[in-house]
Amino acid sequence: MHTKAVYRASQGMNDAGLVTLRFNFRGVGLSTGSHDEGVGEQDDLKAALDWLEGAFPHLPLLVGGFSFGSMVGLSVGARDDRVVGMLGLGLPVDLDDRYDYSYLATTEKPILVVQGEQDEFGSGSHVARTLAPFGSHITLVRIQDTDHYFEGKLEELRTAVRGYYDAGPGARLLAAI
Repeated sequence: MHTKAVYRASQGMNDAGLVTLRFNFRGVGLSTGSHDEGVGEQDDLKAALDWLEGAFPHLPLLVGGFSFGSMVGLSVGARDDRVVGMLGLGLPVDLDDRYDYSYLATTEKPILVVQGEQDEFGSGSHVARTLAPFGSHITLVRIQDTDHYFEGKLEELRTAVRGYYDAGPGARLLAAI
């Protein structure tokens, strides 16, 4: 997984003491299979969670994703009892609000969303309006002067993720370790 935003977010999580696993969904990069409109990709994520649970049985499981991966990750993470927290980067919200994130209101798990203010798939202000009704367990960090890929602001992305798990709401997830 070589997306710069995912790599920097992973570094931020590592900085905070978390173990991370980055992987591609089916049909992405050198992965076999074909894109499955989010259905099979949920199975891919569940398989990754199964592997992590087996490899690190005493560590809390968090789910993170970027863009399409954030939609898959948040959806699976909200419903999977093994997952204690979630991270979404560059949420696609579209101007026509075709994506439904209302399931985020059904969980109390802490969620960090990091969004570029000029993200072409959902500006920071649009994401703020979309997420506002779903609860205070969602923390939105809006990074100024950047796009969907956090161009020119990758260190700010890393710092936001690290800060959330070092001293922010995500820190309580690590207190039990």
